[in-house]
Amino acid sequence: MNIAILTAAGSGTRMKQDIPKQFLNIEDKPVIIYTMEAFQKHPNVDGIIVTCLKGWENILESYAKQFNITKLIDIIEGGKNGQESIKKGLIRMKESYSEDDIVIVHDGTRPMVSEEIISDNIAKCITYGNAITAIPCVEAMLKTEDNLSSEHQIDRKYLKRTQTPHAFRLGDLLSAHEEAEKRGITDSVASCTLYIELGKKIYFSTGSEKNLKLTTPDDIEIFKALLKTKKPDWIK
Repeated sequence: MNIAILTAAGSGTRMKQDIPKQFLNIEDKPVIIYTMEAFQKHPNVDGIIVTCLKGWENILESYAKQFNITKLIDIIEGGKNGQESIKKGLIRMKESYSEDDIVIVHDGTRPMVSEEIISDNIAKCITYGNAITAIPCVEAMLKTEDNLSSEHQIDRKYLKRTQTPHAFRLGDLLSAHEEAEKRGITDSVASCTLYIELGKKIYFSTGSEKNLKLTTPDDIEIFKALLKTKKPDWIK
């Protein structure tokens, strides 16, 4: 079984809006529903668990019914940070699924995730044991100590920009969270960084520049443009 855990428990302060960014209405649909629909439509995703911002659970449940998200298993209150929210989702998943089942962790505010990205994430996880969606770094990368100047570059061929989804075997990721807690690692940025902090190897699956995370008002403008964009026939 392949189960998606969507994280939607953040308050979205950088978006500077009156409501959390995952509930912003874009073209008559909440952002989180676009994300849920991507996993709802995927033929190899069997269920969806959402870790939700406290107080918004009933609203999300109503949206899920309105937009016919039939794969929704549960909505649970998120934790104080992303790491804790994911762990709560894993504990909920363990109640109904085996340790060998695949968990696909995805940001609730990455609504443009494609079927191809999800498919490759699952496939790479089956092959290697885990998979982190990533894209090449195409910009010149500079290291700075003061956020004002730089004297050092980092060769971009050694760099990857990570996205979500991140796929793991349920037992492996839950064990990693338990080990992290024992070591005092409580606020790792993402599942991939958690693995690396524990000395574990991660493997990459294919991402896309379109698979953006909505963080600032600029991202909303890009998202709206992408919704209206159709790929020209001449582009290979």
